[in-house]
Amino acid sequence: MIARYTLPRMGAIWSEENKLQNWLKIEIAACEGQALIGRIPPAAVEVIREKADFDIERVKAIEAKVHHDVIAFLTNVAEYVGDESKYIHLGMTSSDILDSGLALQMRQASNLIMEKLQVLKELVRDKAKTYKYTLNIGRTHGIHGEPTTFGLKMALWHSEIERNIQRLEQAREMIAYGAISGAVGNFAHIDPRVEEYVCEKLELKPCPVSTQIIQRDRHAQFMTTLAIIASSLEKMATEIRNLQRTEILEVEEPFQKGQKGSSAMPHKRNPMMSERVAGLSRVIRGHAVAALENVALWHERDLTHSSVERVIIPDSCILLDYVLEKFCAIVADLVIYEDNMMENIQRTRGLIFSQELMLSLVDKGMLREDAYRLVQGHAMQSWQEKLDYKDLALQDTEIMNYISPGEIEIIFDLQIYLNGVDYIFRRCGLE
Repeated sequence: MIARYTLPRMGAIWSEENKLQNWLKIEIAACEGQALIGRIPPAAVEVIREKADFDIERVKAIEAKVHHDVIAFLTNVAEYVGDESKYIHLGMTSSDILDSGLALQMRQASNLIMEKLQVLKELVRDKAKTYKYTLNIGRTHGIHGEPTTFGLKMALWHSEIERNIQRLEQAREMIAYGAISGAVGNFAHIDPRVEEYVCEKLELKPCPVSTQIIQRDRHAQFMTTLAIIASSLEKMATEIRNLQRTEILEVEEPFQKGQKGSSAMPHKRNPMMSERVAGLSRVIRGHAVAALENVALWHERDLTHSSVERVIIPDSCILLDYVLEKFCAIVADLVIYEDNMMENIQRTRGLIFSQELMLSLVDKGMLREDAYRLVQGHAMQSWQEKLDYKDLALQDTEIMNYISPGEIEIIFDLQIYLNGVDYIFRRCGLE
């Protein structure tokens, strides 16, 4: 009798216990379906439902002899059921329970990953709102460009997380399919109504057409979705790592009391968790490549995908679950250095206003090429001689022929970099 309960944790989802428990559910449901169409006696189903069970160690012992996991499982179940076991697995092939069971596990794993993505989305949303107007320098090619806000950086992450949630929803839908269609998928020895019953009971959809297996493009979409999510997390973790550099130090991942950063240098506070997120994300992407390789199989099925999937699918789900948990912890307690953000904005002595100055000259009637030449010339002088950029502009008679000192003050005001923030937040649904 089925009486086990699997805790909804990622490791438990991919445990041998949960896998075999799913197999048992599928086999019992198939027997119920067979009884409904009159192929096996209803009384036999009652016995099977009551007695069917397995012992993992016994299954392993049988498998060591027969070298076939499904046969070992069915043999052990038969030991519990007795004579009525002759009705179990009628007209079915091993992949009917392997693939349908795998679909259940991937769906369970998707649900857990989805929960953590939702948590991360809310954490990032809170950061976006808190630092909506907190100015920090925007960097293109790693070089200071113009100011943006830390809230906009978080809004960008929030939007990407939402896209990843949508991708995971699509992938979860794509892999939530079962097949109980027999040796080569043509229902030669089992009625399609059995498949319909089993899938409905397990909340799966029947594959419209299958071979001996469910086609692996479905699994590839699931795995590439995990890889994209991992890549997004690596991108965010890399940003934190860069912003924690000593020369920048605008943010810092949490550093707990008693934590050590270096065995040699006691002063070190390294972005270790962010680096872990970045490193493990590469493993998940590598697994996605293997999933794509699994799509092409010989004829109605070969075994080249099977051994690969036993590694890459559980490992990727477990790794992504772990990486999400770590990154949620990073974001939740991320240290923000607003003073350093402002210091970094001022580091280039006003050069960040070069575009606004150029556009103002153009608006006043100067040719763009002439405006660019003037503005860039003073920018290069400011760089080389470490002079204040606004002072250089005020000293240039050609510029001042077009722009008044009062207008210069407006041009060199940080407020212009906040003007579009509310609009972007509304467009992102963050209001």
